Amino acid sequence: MLRIHGDTAVARVFESTQGVGVGDPVEQSGELLSVELGPGLLGQVFDGLQNPLEKLAAEYGFSLPRGVAIDRLDRNQKWSFVPAVTAGAKLRAGASLGSVQEGRFSHRILAPFDLPGEVEVTWIQAGSATLDVPVARLRDTLGRERDVTLVQRWPVRRPLPGQMLRRGLCERLYPNEPLITQQRLIDTFFPIARGGTACIPGPFGAGKTVLQGLIARHSAVDIVIVVACGERAGEVVETISEFPQLRDPRTGGSLMDRTVIICNTSSMPVAAREASIYTGITIAEYYRHMGFNVLLLADSTSRWAQAMRETSGRMEEIPGEEAFPAYLDSSIRAVYERAGVMRTVDGFVGSFT
Repeated sequence: MLRIHGDTAVARVFESTQGVGVGDPVEQSGELLSVELGPGLLGQVFDGLQNPLEKLAAEYGFSLPRGVAIDRLDRNQKWSFVPAVTAGAKLRAGASLGSVQEGRFSHRILAPFDLPGEVEVTWIQAGSATLDVPVARLRDTLGRERDVTLVQRWPVRRPLPGQMLRRGLCERLYPNEPLITQQRLIDTFFPIARGGTACIPGPFGAGKTVLQGLIARHSAVDIVIVVACGERAGEVVETISEFPQLRDPRTGGSLMDRTVIICNTSSMPVAAREASIYTGITIAEYYRHMGFNVLLLADSTSRWAQAMRETSGRMEEIPGEEAFPAYLDSSIRAVYERAGVMRTVDGFVGSFT
């Protein structure tokens, strides 16, 4: 929902409006745009709404029919869950319940981030389980019990660590060491802090995307999140096809094994294009909370700003400079503030660059 004025509401449509007309009934779901967080994210290609594009193409071809929905994460794959706590343990939101092996990474299964306070583990079980099978049960101070699975949902516009910071469960640290990109020009003259932010300005065809690919391949990070926001279809196809072929200098395998790609081309709906940045940030925060060093590449933020400008124009808001919305600066600042170095409740330190 973008705006409510009297009995009129302005809603955001993320996908095609074909088949929607004046007079059609509207039902509120009561949910915000959310992503699924759990094992199976690495190596995937999603759109801005976390629809798995490769699975959609395999099942429906390249001409996607209207109204198609598919599971974001594989519900049939089984994961071997190893508990890190026992029954009777007391914990809070974001604490580690155990782990599963996702490729070469130990993927920590975290207590739901929306827990109201301290809870008690009443049951937890090791073994092989799919994403929707309960592996633990928690009980709060009011006696209410809640099953925990390997996957959880979280709204993309709500920072993962922000709520926990207010509860004193983790602290934000100041960046105090450089991010080694192995690009001499960057590391010598334009160093980037681990847990900080940076931008690559330049005109069309200057090689920004190529430089980002080199940074993704050679930087001293664990996880890479690539957000292709509003890029031309040719560039997006090039990114999707090249990353699986790139050799990871850290492991010798494919770079895609530790990469998640979020792509919304310029031909996709403008609302989904604007949301793609937040989808990538939320996934990056999730891996950062496990203690991993995460690199987020957003290409390009200028087209993300253009998506906001188009939405603002349709709402007939007072424009700012070059017709961008007046709140553009605050939106960019809010996105940048979600990056940083964090020490979690379990003592893990992770950075999100």
